[in-house]
Amino acid sequence: MAVSLPSPSPGRLTYNTGKQMRVLLIEDNPEIAEAIRTMLLRRKFAVDVASDGESGLECLLRGVYDAAIVDVILPKRDGFSICRNARAEGVTTPLLILTARDAVEDRIRGLDAGADDYLIKPFIDEELAARLRALLRRGDRPPQPNVLKVGSLEIDPKARVATIAEQLLELGATEFRLLEFLARNRGMTLSRAQILEKIWEYDFQGSSNIVDVYVSAIRKKLAKAGVKAHIATVWGIGYKLTGSSRA
Repeated sequence: MAVSLPSPSPGRLTYNTGKQMRVLLIEDNPEIAEAIRTMLLRRKFAVDVASDGESGLECLLRGVYDAAIVDVILPKRDGFSICRNARAEGVTTPLLILTARDAVEDRIRGLDAGADDYLIKPFIDEELAARLRALLRRGDRPPQPNVLKVGSLEIDPKARVATIAEQLLELGATEFRLLEFLARNRGMTLSRAQILEKIWEYDFQGSSNIVDVYVSAIRKKLAKAGVKAHIATVWGIGYKLTGSSRA
């Protein structure tokens, strides 16, 4: 059952939008939920808590939150299902998955389900707060062009769809953001570090091939759609989108 806190009181510290930021926490472990809630309250966020997947999804569908923190293993509905269903219903609230699962496959599954970020337990308070602030900044960005065109590839950021010669290109949420980022910087070489910082919005510590995994997946989908030259590898640096056309 969701537990709503009182409405924000006047005069409390606010985020840069000029209003107190409201966060939904979906977590069934009472101790963890209370620890996170207390931490966020100290940082002047307004926090609602849902203790199972069904009530958590219901809260998300109301559309009153600036961000949501979603555990994966939950009663009634897991976190992946919450993300998928929320996105299917048009919910654009930034979603951060919080879980003890640390396999790359699980991370990719969560991001493809519609999550915007993925934090592994155990974590430190400041990292969770920093990830949350990064997600919240996304809502403050200026409007972008309606449609990005690179040869026969068209990307509609608002509708979150990509097409090749008017045929829909099936992309996961993170795949779409990555392809959009490359398209906005067509012809420019983007380093793996730049991509990690932009798409996941935090400094990725240590060695990781997650960018390569996503680029490979996008290339396969572009190739299947009949696209020739597309994402070029700049060895030792990163990638660039050089243009596309149907084969």
